[in-house]
Amino acid sequence: MSVRPEGAPIWADAMFPDLEAAKNFYGELLGWTFDEGQEEFGYYTQARSGGKRVGALAPQMPGMENIPAAWNLYLATSDVDAAVTRIKNAGGTLAAEPMQVADFGKMVTAQDPAGIFFSLWQPGTHSGFEKAGEPGSFAWAEVTTRDTAKTDGFFEAVFPYEVKKMVDEHVDFNVWQLEGKPQLGRFKMTEDFPPTVPSYINLYFAVDNCDEAVAKIAKLGGKLHFGPMDSPFGRFAAVADQQGAAFTVIDMSTTEGEMPDLS
Repeated sequence: MSVRPEGAPIWADAMFPDLEAAKNFYGELLGWTFDEGQEEFGYYTQARSGGKRVGALAPQMPGMENIPAAWNLYLATSDVDAAVTRIKNAGGTLAAEPMQVADFGKMVTAQDPAGIFFSLWQPGTHSGFEKAGEPGSFAWAEVTTRDTAKTDGFFEAVFPYEVKKMVDEHVDFNVWQLEGKPQLGRFKMTEDFPPTVPSYINLYFAVDNCDEAVAKIAKLGGKLHFGPMDSPFGRFAAVADQQGAAFTVIDMSTTEGEMPDLS
């Protein structure tokens, strides 16, 4: 795939208490196959769909046993160190210092002032997603926040996003564009979210049939949080896997309603 612009989604991964259980879950749900994880890289295990890289699963590292399983989104950058300076200047914090990952690339994990974790990836030999926007792969992500002022101010200072606001009195939703193309959504959390749910980035994975995917998730021990629901973007449902990692499945071929206006 071509080089992604600064701030575009480029990769996704998740750490789990039980790596084998996670492989079984996502393998059956999304049809993923898995590379052999190497000990020198902490058994970080790349997932593939149709032979193409679509994400990765990993076991929790020592000392992280009390951290819930969660999906993590990586945003593209051409210079991690320069991006770190922007993150700090915008009020963000680092989970750890930037790290070179062999010749694959360079990364850092950070947190915005509203508490949202995300990562940056400066590609080396690993260019990120080889497949996206198709069943079995990453389709979309929404920065889901309780504090829009902090989140908007941060992300829009760190990345060159063009901001488009959805014209809808019932929802506070922005679209962040790069080079005129939508890259991420920004959704304000409502009272429908339990107070224990922190601000986070919600990853969408494309499926052939949303209802069938929801039924499979239940069979595999996962949980349905919301939906399925029709929209102009596709039929979707918010779910969690059997280890508690939240995400959304979407059938982008089944749409209903007119596309919303953006201002």
